[in-house]
Order: sequence, then C-alpha cells, then structure tokens
Amino acid sequence: TGPVRRIARPDEGDRFREGEILVTERTDPDWGPLLGRAAGVITDHGGRTSHAAIVSRELGIPAVVGTGDGTRVLEDGAPVTLSCAGGDEGRIYEGEVPFRREEIDLADLPEVRTRIMMNAGNPQASFRWWRLPARGIGLARIEFIIGDHIGVHPMALLRPDEVDDEVARKRIAELVADAASPEEYFVDRLARGIGRLAAACWPEPAVVRTSDFKTNEYAALLGGTAFEPAEENPMLGLRGAARYDSDRYRDAFRMECRALRRARRGMGLDNIIPMIPFCRTVGEADRVLELMAEEGLVRGEDGLEVYVMCEIPSNVILADEFAERFDGFSIGSNDLTQLVLGVDRDSAELAELFDERDEAVKRAVAHVIERAHSAGVPVGICGQAPSDHPDFAAFLVARGIDSISLNPDSVVEVLQVVAESEGAEERAGVLAHG
Repeated sequence: TGPVRRIARPDEGDRFREGEILVTERTDPDWGPLLGRAAGVITDHGGRTSHAAIVSRELGIPAVVGTGDGTRVLEDGAPVTLSCAGGDEGRIYEGEVPFRREEIDLADLPEVRTRIMMNAGNPQASFRWWRLPARGIGLARIEFIIGDHIGVHPMALLRPDEVDDEVARKRIAELVADAASPEEYFVDRLARGIGRLAAACWPEPAVVRTSDFKTNEYAALLGGTAFEPAEENPMLGLRGAARYDSDRYRDAFRMECRALRRARRGMGLDNIIPMIPFCRTVGEADRVLELMAEEGLVRGEDGLEVYVMCEIPSNVILADEFAERFDGFSIGSNDLTQLVLGVDRDSAELAELFDERDEAVKRAVAHVIERAHSAGVPVGICGQAPSDHPDFAAFLVARGIDSISLNPDSVVEVLQVVAESEGAEERAGVLAHG
C-alpha cells in the first residue's frame, strides 16, 4: 500500500520518495535504485519474467506488470493497494485495503532431498533472506552489481577515448578518480558484490552467472552507446557466450573473470561456481572456457567447477556434448520456454501462451535431466516456473531434478510442495515393492 508516483525515466528519481508505488511503462537495470525504494511496482508492459517482475520478487515487494494503461489511469499521489496473492494475476485496489500477514515457524518445515536454493542479485538484499531454508544460491545475477554499483559500460572504462559524449566521459573520470585504474574500479566493485552474495550463503554453493545483459541494456549504461550495435531483436542478439568471445566485449569478459578469481581466491569464497549463460554451440563453450583458463579460472583447479545455463534448444539437443564440457546444468526455464514455443517472454499480448507447463517444454526439461544424470552431471533449474507453478515443481521432483532455485518469496511454499511430492514418490515406491 502506498501513494502512486508516475515516473517516465530513471533519471527522474529525485521525484520519487521511499514507500511510494512506482508506476512506469517498463523497467530495465537502470531502474535498480528506484526499485529498491519502492513499496510496489506497476508497469504498462512486460510479463512475469520481465525485469520489473524478477527484481521485485527478489526485493520482496509486490509488482503488477503488463497492465496496459497503468500510467494513464493511475493518478499521482492517489493511494492504492497492490495484491499478488492471486498467483498469475495481480490486482490493484483503490485506497488502503486492510490485509493480514501469515507467520510460519521455519523450524516446522520438513526436510527434503531436493536441494532448495535461492535466486539473488542485489548484494544488500542477499543478507535479508539468510534465515530462509535455502541451501545456497542457485542463480546469482551480476547485472544488478554492474548496473547499480559500477554504473559504467565496462568497455567505456577500458577505452574512454571512444566515448563521444563529453558529459559521460567526465562522469566516468569522476567515478574512477579514487581507483588505482579504471580496470581496478570495475574488478574491485564486481568482486566485492559477488563476494557479498557468496558470503551470505557460505559454505553452501553460490552459482554466479556471468553477465547476461542484452545490447540495448548495455547501451543504457554510462558510455555504452559507443560500444553496442543497434539490434532489431536483442533477446536473440549479441549476448552470453557469443558476446564474451567477440571483439566488442572480450576484454570486458576478462575483467569479469578477474573479479570472480579475486572473490574465490582473494576472499577465500571457494563456494563460488561460475556459470555461462546463453551458450549456443559447443564451439562457443570451448572458446569461453579457454578465455576463463587464461585468466586463472581453470576447471578442476582449486576445486573450480563451471556450470552452463540450459536455456536454448541446442543445449537440450546436444546435452551430452555440453555435459562433457561443464560440471553442471542450470535450466533457465524463462528463455527455454520462449525459444521452444516461439513466444516473446515479455509480450503482454502473448502472456497466456507463455507457459512452462506446455508439453513441449516439459519434454525438453525431462530430456536434459535424463541426459545430465546419464553423464553424472548435476542439473538444477533457476527459472521462474517452479516459483509460479507448484505443479511444475512436483513434475521436476518426479523427474529427479537435483536442485530448484527459487525467488525468496517462493522458498517456503515450494519447499512444502517438494516435500509432499517426495513423500508421494516414496509411498508409490513402497506400494510398488509391497
């Protein structure tokens, strides 16, 4: 509950007060500071895997996305109440509506075989959730650290003379003035952010995904327009492994590797497991692993494991080949569903078609679990599906998935579903052998 504040751009943040309801067309990583002060979020566009939806869950605030006309209908200063208690469909009520909180004693929660983990990205928020019964971080997103704590396109730090905008160049110089070098500014801040996330769950594993901004999101960073191409479809463009091995970003990826190495070795956080996103081909996998090794991140050395996101049909089809190159899979059900079904995950018009429970998606997931286990490689899931659909979590348990990584607000509910599903499996086994 709170007053509406319509904001068109993140640079209007001085108009926004803590505890207000942020109303805007859509958000991206530039909105991080505003989201951290909001009591709730309403957007015109986007689906439940959009930036606003994902970050709001992590921050523990309600978000109603894809309203279509929220910025037009809602008036500045008007009190509203947001409710996300209905599952897939959020509601916005006029005025302050009374509600109640349910308290759960964590000591009463059951033990489960399936490892329940947590998705995280905001280093400050990670310690907020340490009491939850999660056994590690299954997806640590570093985009929040880059966007909010660093704030500069990494290539603009390495090549400031190529930034045409004089104001941006001056701002970059101010940001790095106290650092030993622009590179050290990036590596130190990223390493400290990653370290804070990993420390929050140590000694349990922290699976840290290397950066997965799209070109339009990178371009929005300070100095970014000088280094990013204008793509018609950034979701399928220069991202993930292809970006790391490109001339446009290779040196920046090396800085990411140095930050990971510093957090693992310099800070002693050997629970960090780097994970490569959007790896389209085994050739890309080989080249990225070679780059990592050149920066001191060698698979098997000092216990280092490297995981890969399984979020592209090629990852499913060539699961055996990817299993030879990586130590674990994490199924990204958001992108996998988008690419299996051919549905834009951020389209409000197609929101009803975006369903991880579609039989085609479930068959793809089941195939990956089976092939990973055949190769002796652990497989988990870090997408939105089990957080939103308890029946999908039950499906994963039945297929023998090793871990499920959830948004913080879903950990308790899904853990209970997993316990029930595991109990049903055990009872069925007893009856079968009775």
